[in-house]
Amino acid sequence: MSMLFVNWKELLACNTKLLKALRVRKKTGGDNMPVQMIGDILAAELSHMQPYIRFCSCQINGATLLQNRTDNEPDFKTFLKILECTAEGHADRDPLREALERAEELCQQVNEGVREQENSDRLEWIQTHVQCDGAAENLVFNSLTNCLGPRKLLHSGKMFKAKSNKELWSFLFNDFLLLTYAAKQFTSSGPDKLFSNKNNAQLKMYKPPVLLNEVLVKLPDPSSDEPIFHISHIDRVYILRTDNINERTAWVQKIKAASEEFIETEKRKREKAYQARSVKTSGIGRLLVTILEATELKAGKPNGKSNPYCEVTMGAQIFTSRTLTDTLNPKVELQLDQFSPDVFLGRTEVPVATIKKELENKGPVTRRLLLHEVPTGEVWVRLDLQLFSGK
Repeated sequence: MSMLFVNWKELLACNTKLLKALRVRKKTGGDNMPVQMIGDILAAELSHMQPYIRFCSCQINGATLLQNRTDNEPDFKTFLKILECTAEGHADRDPLREALERAEELCQQVNEGVREQENSDRLEWIQTHVQCDGAAENLVFNSLTNCLGPRKLLHSGKMFKAKSNKELWSFLFNDFLLLTYAAKQFTSSGPDKLFSNKNNAQLKMYKPPVLLNEVLVKLPDPSSDEPIFHISHIDRVYILRTDNINERTAWVQKIKAASEEFIETEKRKREKAYQARSVKTSGIGRLLVTILEATELKAGKPNGKSNPYCEVTMGAQIFTSRTLTDTLNPKVELQLDQFSPDVFLGRTEVPVATIKKELENKGPVTRRLLLHEVPTGEVWVRLDLQLFSGK
């Protein structure tokens, strides 16, 4: 008990003291106690909470002891199943169940926090150790993806090109696969060692990132024992080899799962947009909006440019233009960013009632609209209102 809970009496004293301080301040400040006052309390009391340092530093030893006793002593393992051994209707049954549920919830939150921090740390490592010269976009690894939320590192490790035996360090994210090679030789016994702060490895991008919504993963002849698999991406096929069959299985399964999730997310997004466009209302006519050009847009990229597109909405109807590359004065239709989320470049609006009043029976009209919530930018549109007969 002393090794598992260490200095629990000291912790109890710390918590009691903090609780008393909060209660005293609450009586003074009332229910609407200012945030600054709470901060003052914490600043004053946290300096006395040194026992937590000792408690946390002993957790690894405590966890090791608990695991050893559980593995080696059947009676101890049985004792830990206290809820199962407490009869239904016993006074301790419900409090034990509630305590277990809260403990499991807390452990789940802690584990998720640890995973998120580990993912963030590894993405930052990749940012500083992988040179992405020649990439079509500025890759910020520890950021949001285009449509899948935060970027996550799902798998990493060493593979080889099957024909040339070229060593490739590969990183599978939830939106793309990145193949790299070492600028100079280094030693690493596994992914965990690779991401060590002591590892000064310098990697270079081998080929442009492979988007997972555009890949097809295939295994070779099933009768082959060689750990080889194929990744088809548009007009290119990568034939890769792992150290063993188990590693190949892990790569193939994880790439397939991530690809399916990416494609399914895009499918749901398209269906949602289609449903919005399919909403039928008893309208009085049709409004044709033509986006002509935009000028002096805010720069949204490190190179001082943007890849802008325009989204037009009216009620539940949503229409999106194509995206233009590296311009602040877009006129030509090109391709959108694939590895990063959108950056807000401004908004504007025109009341439909105003359009009806001003444009009825006058034909198409070109309007210059200033963009709001940004320092600069305007868009030119052509509006043409066509009323249904009898309206």
